[in-house]
Amino acid sequence: MWWFQQGLSFLPVALVVWSAASFVFSYITAIVLHHVDPLVPYISDTGTIPPERCLFGIMLNVSTFLASSQVKQDTAPQQESYCLWLSLPGMATMYVRYKQVSALSPEKPRILRLNKLGLTLGWLSCFGLCIIANFQKCILYYIHVLGACLTFGVGSIYMLLQTILSYLMQPELHSKDIFWARLAVLLWSSSSILSMFVSSVVLYSGLYGQNLVQKLHWDPQERGYTPHIISTVSEWSLAFSFLSFFLTYIRDFQKISLRAVVSLQGHTLHESPASFGAEEQALLVAGSI
Repeated sequence: MWWFQQGLSFLPVALVVWSAASFVFSYITAIVLHHVDPLVPYISDTGTIPPERCLFGIMLNVSTFLASSQVKQDTAPQQESYCLWLSLPGMATMYVRYKQVSALSPEKPRILRLNKLGLTLGWLSCFGLCIIANFQKCILYYIHVLGACLTFGVGSIYMLLQTILSYLMQPELHSKDIFWARLAVLLWSSSSILSMFVSSVVLYSGLYGQNLVQKLHWDPQERGYTPHIISTVSEWSLAFSFLSFFLTYIRDFQKISLRAVVSLQGHTLHESPASFGAEEQALLVAGSI
């Protein structure tokens, strides 16, 4: 068995590979069509003009919501048990992590509270990614910025919570190496956010002209080129720091699988659940444990 076939380790791999491909394919398309400059454009700029805008949008939507499943079925009286293999890269990865932490620390209220908060913030970050994919910077700038704040701002808090959870769970449940790896990626992400924020504030302060949001081509001799490059490099660095954080889930996910149990409430779809006999109900209860 290959390493990515163990447990649900393919989930973070799928998330990282597909998300990175969405950035790279959009970048290559925009460069080939001369829609942006080759030297480190904003990621959002590579998804502004058709056809790369369509590619960028659909691939990021898939990163967040794509769901496909392979089902292994067992049948028993009045019950069907399904072994569900999820490949919903963004939200499913966060959900599996949530279920794993809950199962490993069922009697630790502090960890459980942080875990629930982490899942909420993680899904909010995924929603921000959908906003980025569907509201382009040059068309609806402020909504696009809102999506970026949700994705990277809230996403960074999610990374912080997961790093704290890793600290609380080591060395009993987590190795110290995993904690230090996540802490390093968190510091990488935080420094990228700080650098991007400062350079963007300087760039869009009005010192270097107006309407720079619509500007897709830059001359190295132009005023404002230096903060522009710092900002774009920081954005790419931030994006790949996020993807790197999910790579730290691979080893953890090799040790977990999910099972969804479906209990039928009747022999047919038009039968009332009240018509079930006591014996049939007992079978259902026993079968779902």
